Amino acid sequence: MEFLDFLQNYQAFDEEEEAERQEIIQFINAFGDKAFDRDNLVGHFSASAWIVNKEHTKVLMIYHNMFNTWAWVGGHADGDKDLLHVALKETEEETGLANVKPLFDTPIDVNMLVVHNHYKRGKFVPRHLHPNIVYLLEADENAPVRKKEDENSGVKWIAFDEINDYVSNEYTKVYYDRIIKKMKRNKW
Repeated sequence: MEFLDFLQNYQAFDEEEEAERQEIIQFINAFGDKAFDRDNLVGHFSASAWIVNKEHTKVLMIYHNMFNTWAWVGGHADGDKDLLHVALKETEEETGLANVKPLFDTPIDVNMLVVHNHYKRGKFVPRHLHPNIVYLLEADENAPVRKKEDENSGVKWIAFDEINDYVSNEYTKVYYDRIIKKMKRNKW
């Protein structure tokens, strides 16, 4: 599997990302192609987009209705193993942005998200894992955006140093902070 080869050679930023990289490799080895299928109740791949403005000082976030917090854009792979394609598709669906460019063809972060029990469209969804792959995208912050009423109630550019004022989920703040540190270290 091509993605597994990528993960085996991926250089983690810190001890936490390394542990999650290994966890995702084990997840793929355990579930194979089912790792990309939402019918796998243990978990399934998702892709997120860290969308920055041209100056790389702000990130485009959505107010996620289900989690009641500002968050990165992203969604389920639903069988699509081209996770960059998933991140780009979710960006357009959730924000209306069509003119977005990936800064790299490869992910900039890997993490394992825990999704807690919830109801979606009236159906119970049990707690599960999201092996999550993050891509760095760039867009014009003056381009028009729109919300996706059934998923988010806002779309907003947020300065990196203000993210903690908007995001209430402490769990994901760790990932946002790590991505910003990577951007600064690598001068992206």
